[in-house]
Amino acid sequence: MTYQDIHPAVFLSRPNRFIARVELDGAVETVHVKNTGRCRELLVPGCTVYLEGSANPRRKTKYDLVAVEKARTGLPPLLINMDAQAPNRVFGEWMAAGKGADLGLPRPALLRPETAWGNSRFDFYWEESETGRKGFVEVKGCTLEAGGRALFPDAPTQRGVKHLRELTACREAGYEAAVCFVLQMAGMDVFSPNDATHPEFGAALREAARAGVKVLAVECGVTPRSLVMTRPVAVALQGRRKDSAPGGTL
Repeated sequence: MTYQDIHPAVFLSRPNRFIARVELDGAVETVHVKNTGRCRELLVPGCTVYLEGSANPRRKTKYDLVAVEKARTGLPPLLINMDAQAPNRVFGEWMAAGKGADLGLPRPALLRPETAWGNSRFDFYWEESETGRKGFVEVKGCTLEAGGRALFPDAPTQRGVKHLRELTACREAGYEAAVCFVLQMAGMDVFSPNDATHPEFGAALREAARAGVKVLAVECGVTPRSLVMTRPVAVALQGRRKDSAPGGTL
């Protein structure tokens, strides 16, 4: 996926989860933040952010904040896409391009977004016509990293726990089920649940994996103007730096 009309700016503050104040071309501008998560480790005063201009004259803000440069000791800044809507878009593009096999998923005859099942609405439902396989995928965007390890979540998420339990129920009902963590950054060695921040989510993820839910992680190539899924990343469900094949072995 690509963005239009991108502008670099300097982050100043975040009055609430929906807006930020930035310095753009020497002036202070209020912009919309396309991620309502905390992102405290990313939106640090003085950091470089990237804005997409809007052509909609009715908007209260002229720009969306879509990416940020995270400073790292002894390393170049890490460019991280912060657009919460982007993971679903790039996952849909990945599947439409027939790359699902890289994740143990089929090239589906049907790929339907936002599909309800039970008490949840999953990001994607798919059907494969030749074998009759059917399944659900929940997509989670990941922007938190520490020393080359991608971590999710960056804040407690009861909604995320609920989705994992519903995916487990889907699996028990005969569907295939997967949760795909889209790493909105490049250069990651491994993905793990962030047990330090939300141990219940980590426990639910491991329980889902034991029930047959695929746990997938894919990193992205990121520029200020684009985001594209590139390659599967190893998953370590116990939070140790240990390689595992795509699919979330325990």
